[in-house]
Order: sequence, then structure tokens, then C-alpha cells
Amino acid sequence: MGWHQQAGFPILSVITYLPLAGVLAIMLFGKGRPLFYKIVSLVVTLAAFALSTVMLLRLHTHLPGMQFVENFMWIRRFNIHYGFGVDGISALFIFLTTLLGFIVIISSWHYVKDRERGFFVSLLLLQVGMTGVFCATDLFLFYVFWEAMLIPMYFIIGIWGGPRKIYAAIKFFLFTLVGSLLMLVAIIALVYYARVNSPVGLTFNIQLLSRLVLPHHLQMWAFAAFFLAFAIKVPMWPLHTWLPDAHVEAPTAGSVILAGVLLKMGGYGMLRLCLPIFPDAAVAFIPLVVALSIVAIIYGALVSMQQKDLKKLVAYSSVSHMGFVTLGIFVSIAVLNNAQGMEGAILVMFSHGLLTGALFLLVGFLYERTHTRDIAAMGQLATPLPVLAGFFLFFTLGSLGLPGLSGFVGEFLSLLGLFHYSHWMAAVAALGVILAACYLLWMYQRVMFNDRGDDAVRPAFSLADLKSREIVSLVPLVVLAVWVGVYPNTFLNLVHLPVQQIVDRVVPSLAQAHGGALAQLVHFTRGLL
Repeated sequence: MGWHQQAGFPILSVITYLPLAGVLAIMLFGKGRPLFYKIVSLVVTLAAFALSTVMLLRLHTHLPGMQFVENFMWIRRFNIHYGFGVDGISALFIFLTTLLGFIVIISSWHYVKDRERGFFVSLLLLQVGMTGVFCATDLFLFYVFWEAMLIPMYFIIGIWGGPRKIYAAIKFFLFTLVGSLLMLVAIIALVYYARVNSPVGLTFNIQLLSRLVLPHHLQMWAFAAFFLAFAIKVPMWPLHTWLPDAHVEAPTAGSVILAGVLLKMGGYGMLRLCLPIFPDAAVAFIPLVVALSIVAIIYGALVSMQQKDLKKLVAYSSVSHMGFVTLGIFVSIAVLNNAQGMEGAILVMFSHGLLTGALFLLVGFLYERTHTRDIAAMGQLATPLPVLAGFFLFFTLGSLGLPGLSGFVGEFLSLLGLFHYSHWMAAVAALGVILAACYLLWMYQRVMFNDRGDDAVRPAFSLADLKSREIVSLVPLVVLAVWVGVYPNTFLNLVHLPVQQIVDRVVPSLAQAHGGALAQLVHFTRGLL
């Protein structure tokens, strides 16, 4: 992977730290001035989104390696650099992060009534951490941002959450912290090996570490540690149990960011670190990851069907949808010339951020009006809330994979990649799409039309429909969902080259596996399939 130093405006640092400038302004001048810190939050997140859009448009899709590179010595003794850079994959997720960061500021304008200044400061700090993860090209810097983003999310859930907010916040923090500590141990082992046994020497540079040929035992153990940290974040079954609690108790903005961006960190870590640095181990773990992913798809869908809480239903649907992500990533390295699965996984992540983020927004808007998330307590809401019902239907259809909307493209490509790996496993995974239609349409019927024939809670017809501010927060997500669904090449062109580089890095390990002891495991498992 090459480097393309671009002197001039440090656009990645500006995108990352603009919210931090907003935090400083709010802390210095915002006390007792709620309108001031809301406007400042809106301005800095809008500016960050505008810059990320410019960055995405200026990205050269035909150039390999990192672009917009910023690389300066940070801690000389350990050769740790302040290294920023993006390729098509990270640029796409930075765009998604800044878009949702801007949207949650709009949607939270009147949502939080208590300690508002701290809430908006936490949202801005969270955006700094998330953007930094996608920009970092130094492993130490990546870890710093990875850990930093946990703190504001912990406070967002723990202070402004629901009745069980403390339990949910601590559970979220402990799960992710355990994974992070395991990743830290693996980072130390990896860097120590590079210093002692490679001509590269002491380095935390992700691209340089990706070129090392590591011994098999180090790959297996370090991969397991990194993978566990990322699997918790995705979250993969059976490490998903923190997610429903965190989603249900978090305020609307927290749920949107959690579903829209934080879950993507796991898939992104697998793409950026697990596969390029530990290719042999990645090939060895293919059968396990594929099996767990299919379980997650079916399990998440079946559990969603049983939910009585609207927000918990959407939360469990994320477990199902993110199963397509891990599935697509690993089936692409299981079969030669099978990059569709990985490209599909990236599109699923992007689409999930748009669609599920929007569903959590709409659940929040409903809760503000009805003061309940109990599906049984809702019914016939389409009559007093026709605009909200229309948006809700659009994003419901997108989430269940309707062709022409973004949910279909990524899941289709992931299943196509799986089909090359195993026909019958692709058939089983495709059941997740059918089950998604079942639980999402059934949920929509019960909430909006109440077709049960009983008199369960007729809504007061004085309920106010969506305000212009709420519509503005949803329209960009509608536009992008249609854009990805109708013309996905705009977004696929961004990731073609980086995906091919990742696949090419693993191909020698796959080829070696076909003739060695490692492949006997892979071949034996595929023979069973």
C-alpha cells in the first residue's frame, strides 16, 4: 500500500477536531446560554460534514494506498507518529460519521431537558473520537481514539438514558473495555516482534505492520485478541448482549450514533487490521466466523419477532443485519476472486447507518409524542401522524431489503459472495431477509394501523405530526438510501481498489492453505458444507 503525501490544508485533522473547537467555545462562553451552545454544535458539525463531503469528492479512486496523508513524529522514543490518512473505505465512514453527527444535533434540539450543555459537549467529543478512529494510520493513535470514544458514550447513556441507564452504561463500558485490553496486549506483542525480528524495527505504522510475515502462532493469538475486540463492537453473536440494553436506555441521539457509527468500528477494524496483518489466521478462522455470522442473522431476526418494546426490536435487528457484514468480509477471503462479499459488507455497514439510524430517530420522535415504546400500547398512529408514518414505512422497507433502496444492494452482494463459498449456507442466510420482512412489516402494522381488531389505546388525534426540523433531519437519509439503492456504483467505486488490496494481501495465505495443513481444515470444513 502506497502513501500519497498531500501538502497543504490538513483536511482530516480539521474534520476531526472541528467539534473539539465547538466544545471549547461551549465551555468558555456557553454557560446559561442554551441557544448558543446548540447553534455552535450545529455549526461545527455542519462544517465537518461539508469538509468530509469535499474530501470524498476529491478522493482519487484509482490511486492505491492512503490519501490526504498527515504524518508527524509524536513520541520519538517509541517511534509513534501522528499519522492520518484515508482510502475509499475510511473516507466513506468519515462521511457517514459527520452526517449523522450533524443530524443528531438537529434531532436533539428539544429532546434533552436536563444538563443540556453537557449533553451537546458529549456528542461533540464522541464525534472527535469516532472520526479519529477512521483517520488513524498509526496503531497507537488508533487505540487512543478507540478508547477515547467510549467515555462520552458512557456518559450519554449513563446520565441522559432511561430507567436502567447505569446498568446499561456499565455493561457497555465493561464489554468494550475487555475487548480493548485484549487488543492492547496484542498490539504490544505485535510491535515487540516487529522491533526484535524484522527489518522494519520499532513501528506502530499500520501499513508497515501489514507487510510483515508473522509466525503462525503469533498470528493466531494476536488475531484472536483483535478479532474479539472488534466482534464485541459489531456485535457478533454471542457477544451481543450489551447492545439491546445500551440501545433501549440510551437517548435517541445515543442510539443513532451507536447504531450508525459505533457498530461499524468493529467491521472497519477487521478490514483495516485483522485481515491485512494476520492473513493466515484470518483464513483459518473463516469457518468459525461464517457459522457465527449465519447464527447472528437468524437469531437476531427471530428474537426481533418476540420484542414488545419498539426500540429493542430495532436493536435486535441490528444484530441480524451486522451478521451480513462479518459474513461478507470473511467469505471474500475464502474463495479466490470473490471481492463482492467484502464490498457488500461495506455497503451493508453504510446502509445500516442510514436506515437503522433513521429508524431510531423515528422511534425517538414517536416516544416524544406518545411517551411509550410498548408496541401493544400503540395503534392507528398513521391517522394523526401521516408524515411520520410515511417516513417510517420508507425506512422499514429499506431495512427489510426492498430492491431500489440501499438495504438490498449490500445484502445481495454479501449473499452472492457466500454463494460462491457454500450454496446451502447462502440459502440459510437468505432466510434472514425473509424474516426481516416478517418482523418489520408486522411491527409497522401494529404500530401504525392496529389490525388486531381490539380497542388497544386509540391515539389522541391531537398528536402533532413531524415538524420541519425533524423532517430536515430525515431527508438526507432518504436521499442517500435511494441513491445507494438505485446507483450503488457511486459508492462501490470508492471501495473497489482498497478491497482488492485487502483481498490480494490474503490471497497468498489462501493459496498456501490450499496445499498445506491449514487448508486441510478449510477444505474439510468446506467439504462438509
